[in-house]
Amino acid sequence: MRGIKIIFWVVWRVWLYVLMTIPILVMFPFLLASILTESGYLYFFKMARIWAKVILIGMGFYYKIDNGQEFESHKSYMFIANHTSMVDIMLMLVSVKKPFVFVGKQELVKIPLFGFFYKRTCILVDRNSSRSKHGVFERAQKRIDQGLSICIFPEGGVPDDESIVLDHFKDGAFRLAIEHQLPIVPIAFGDNKKRYSYTIFSGSPGLLRVKVLPFVETKGKTMADKNGIKDNAWKEIHKQLLEFEKKT
Repeated sequence: MRGIKIIFWVVWRVWLYVLMTIPILVMFPFLLASILTESGYLYFFKMARIWAKVILIGMGFYYKIDNGQEFESHKSYMFIANHTSMVDIMLMLVSVKKPFVFVGKQELVKIPLFGFFYKRTCILVDRNSSRSKHGVFERAQKRIDQGLSICIFPEGGVPDDESIVLDHFKDGAFRLAIEHQLPIVPIAFGDNKKRYSYTIFSGSPGLLRVKVLPFVETKGKTMADKNGIKDNAWKEIHKQLLEFEKKT
């Protein structure tokens, strides 16, 4: 029985990369055209959402999104969520209709084909370079001026210890939100670690629960308020993750 499970996990995980590639190849001319100009990003974002849905459905995932929040059409936001899985990117894309740009780690550029578009549409950061981190603020300002929102996974990476429900948040998302006076939208992903963690021989198709939590306002706040805002956002997501665990 264990041998059958191992074969399933290996094939299933390879299938993820197949699913990541097929929609990109099908939409390649349109994706390429959409990144030639900055105004084309809105079209790219719509196609990225289609790409994400194809992957999640193709992997046997179905999702339930609990979103009681309303977004203003001409306002930018800072979206944050817990980070435990490769499917976090896809689930974020299907959970949020409002166009946003990811701030993400530079290493993902190495993924064939996906990395080509990732490099040209996301705000990349090298965590080992203070100059790169500073450049994020300038690039984020440019995107916000274009009417886009920003998305960051504030844990900065997936916790090494799988027993950690939610790792400590880094400052970047909160500094950006305060500097640009963006409302922070905390989002909790309840099942991504269980369904598709970074442990190879694990996971299964099934439900992915999403809860969009009340906004954390930054209007009128300064950097002196950063730690309080960060702690509040962490507590809200952590509380929701514990609620998800109770209902598992």
